[in-house]
Amino acid sequence: MLDIEAVRKEFPILNSKIRGESLCYLDNGASAQKPRCVIEAVTKGYEFEYANVHRGLHYLSNIATEKFESVREKIRRFIDADNIEEVIFTSGSTEGLNLIAYAWAEKNLVEGDQIILSIAEHHSNIIPWHFLRERMGIQLKWVETREDGSLLAEDVISAMNEKTKLVSITQMSNVLGSVVDVKAICSAARDRNIISVVDGSQAIVHLPVSVQDLGCDFYVFTGHKLYGPSASGALYVKRARFEEMRPFLGGGSMINHVGRESVSYNIPPHKFEAGTPAIIPMIGLGAAIDFVEMLGRENILEYESKLVEYTNIRLSELDFLNLQGTSTDKGGIFSFIIQDNKLHPHDVATIVDQKGVAVRAGHHCCQPLLDYLGVTATCRASLAMYNTEEDIEKLVDALKFAIELAG
Repeated sequence: MLDIEAVRKEFPILNSKIRGESLCYLDNGASAQKPRCVIEAVTKGYEFEYANVHRGLHYLSNIATEKFESVREKIRRFIDADNIEEVIFTSGSTEGLNLIAYAWAEKNLVEGDQIILSIAEHHSNIIPWHFLRERMGIQLKWVETREDGSLLAEDVISAMNEKTKLVSITQMSNVLGSVVDVKAICSAARDRNIISVVDGSQAIVHLPVSVQDLGCDFYVFTGHKLYGPSASGALYVKRARFEEMRPFLGGGSMINHVGRESVSYNIPPHKFEAGTPAIIPMIGLGAAIDFVEMLGRENILEYESKLVEYTNIRLSELDFLNLQGTSTDKGGIFSFIIQDNKLHPHDVATIVDQKGVAVRAGHHCCQPLLDYLGVTATCRASLAMYNTEEDIEKLVDALKFAIELAG
């Protein structure tokens, strides 16, 4: 069981005042706040232990390399990968998805091949595939959500056919909060020799993840949502896929030997990690993973599940609010609009900010989904392990204040 007050004390920014109001941070789906251990790991790295990694023979380089590479094992354990070689360091999910599209898909697909996406995907899981549509004539096939915002595995599976070569699906919608049964999708894809890609950017923050249990070929996540620094993240690649992949970027540690007439490449994962890496951000991500594991992911899930239920009840009681996505299998993401467009989502976000409440407004990098829902923007309140019922009450009061201002 989480000691929520003890957890909150580990996040210094939660003591902040916004225009005289205590901070109520509900924009975690965009980026989560950082615990003290992450801040200290980053500060110590820059103050006392910074040097470039790999190939350095001096003390600082050896220390930096050891700490940097130790994160690979932490990530392997965190996502239950089989081997550290299957863990590629990235700047986040966007880089990971683009790497898959270029290094695997563009090399292995041909004109007329089909990629399945859902309408609920983040742009980062759409645009790389559009690149292939534009350059290669790849077909994109879209699976829509149900009326309650749920994205059902059976709908994704039924969309598969002989042309389908890859399916790329979110594990949790960053707009609707819907949790997707990606294990069933990956199993069906494997039976049909279809490559499976899972975007775990939102899910990994809230749910225990085992890539071996999911059976996916690729899994991406980003560090800044997982209480880690910006510019940190990872891509899991099932070992069998490496032989089918070409390098993504050139330079740095991805080479073995470079000559005038030829070049040979390093072994995975370094083959896919070009240039000077984000050394300190990745060390910070390692500290974030340590923090989450210390608290226990099952404990976090238990606490957040109760908070999600409480939030759903309280927001559903507001008769001026129109919730987008009411699936019963839902994580801590709540998107909404004011009924009859009495207030634009941008206005709502601006007004509640006056009360110290931080939410996000806009299309949330999900324009196809919002087009499908028939709206141009929503407000989004997204939860983290440090949020409380008091935060939800503050959100409710701030929303009522916004309605009062609107008259």
